[in-house]
Amino acid sequence: MSLPGRLVKQIEIKSDGDVFHELFSSRPHHIPAISPTHVQGCDLQKGNWGTVGSVLFWNYTRDGNQEVIKVIIEAIDEEKKSVTFKTTEGDLKQLYKKLLVTLHVDTKGQSNLVTWTLDYEKVNESVPDPNSVMELAQKVTKDIEAHHLK
Repeated sequence: MSLPGRLVKQIEIKSDGDVFHELFSSRPHHIPAISPTHVQGCDLQKGNWGTVGSVLFWNYTRDGNQEVIKVIIEAIDEEKKSVTFKTTEGDLKQLYKKLLVTLHVDTKGQSNLVTWTLDYEKVNESVPDPNSVMELAQKVTKDIEAHHLK
């Protein structure tokens, strides 16, 4: 039985949308310094920073728990300012057979819109939707915005 789902959240930011996109597409290893409460590490395990097919290993805190995740950069679209990460290993794989995280930034002058999309498939019916993952994405987004507005 397949249990797919999708969560989408849009967040308006006042910081530079191009810089936001670049941070996730090419410099994710800078995020722990910007949002240390939520992300403690991002290491390159294979490939090169900012390259499709590269493998990243993240240490983060979700719901007060230290967790890890390994992802492959599945797509980077510089024109559309989007990045897609596919989960391959880690704590969330116990809950979701599939988890794709896509970040898209619409830049419009002083105001920019960050859209997070989570496409997932639960391992069983008792697994909750990944709302806590979306909450984490929102917190990191706000930390990055605050950092760039300093």
